[in-house]
Order: sequence, then C-alpha cells, then structure tokens
Amino acid sequence: GSLVIPTRTLMTASAALLGALGLTASFLSHEMLAFMGATVETQSVLIIQVAGALYLGFAMLNWHTRGFVIGGIYARPLAIGNFMHFAVGAIPLGKVALATSSPVLGFIAIAYTVLGMSFAVLLFGRSQALPDKN
Repeated sequence: GSLVIPTRTLMTASAALLGALGLTASFLSHEMLAFMGATVETQSVLIIQVAGALYLGFAMLNWHTRGFVIGGIYARPLAIGNFMHFAVGAIPLGKVALATSSPVLGFIAIAYTVLGMSFAVLLFGRSQALPDKN
C-alpha cells in the first residue's frame, strides 16, 4: 500500500511555522539572540533578520502553493527545497534542544523532524499526494 500525505495540510503547517519564525526573527531579533544566550551585536542581529526574511519568503511560497499536488514528479523542486530545509535544520535544532533542555527549541526541533519526514515521504516514498479539495 501507499502512504497518503495530505499536501494541503502539510504546506499550510510548514507555511505557518516558517511564517511565525520569520516574523519573530525579523521583528524580535534582539530578543531571539538574548533568549538563546548569544551576544547581541550588529552582525548577529543582521544575520537573524536576513534569516527572518528567508523564512518569510519560504512561508509565502508554501502558502501560495498549498493547493498544488505535490509528490512524485509533481512540484518536485518545491518538495526538495522543503525537505532539505526541514531535514537538515532538524539536526542542529535537535542537538541544541537536547543540550539546553529548551522546551521552545524542543518544540521547533520536533516540528522540523515531522515536516522533514513528511517531505521525505513525498520525495522518496511510494506516496500518493492528495489534490486540493476546494
């Protein structure tokens, strides 16, 4: 049997997470750095704010493509980009969450892991993508 991935739900969830992270990084960069115990300097604030812009851009991409059929050959570049972001991002997030016992980072690490695995199924598994249901 094949695993069914509800792509509209997946894209909506990833857009929501990335949008929340993007808004936080863009407008609360000083607070994010202080929360993580990092030195709040001009360069580190700039990196966080540019990362926030990247997150917002990716969130908008996912939001506007949430009705697409994704999986197999359909929207493969979109699935690859999301898979790489969430799968690769889950690794350092998980390591730091475990090392610091931070519940916030733990939640984000778990969300990244679930999203990374979901996009992996779309890319590499024998999945059946669900079309938009409007």
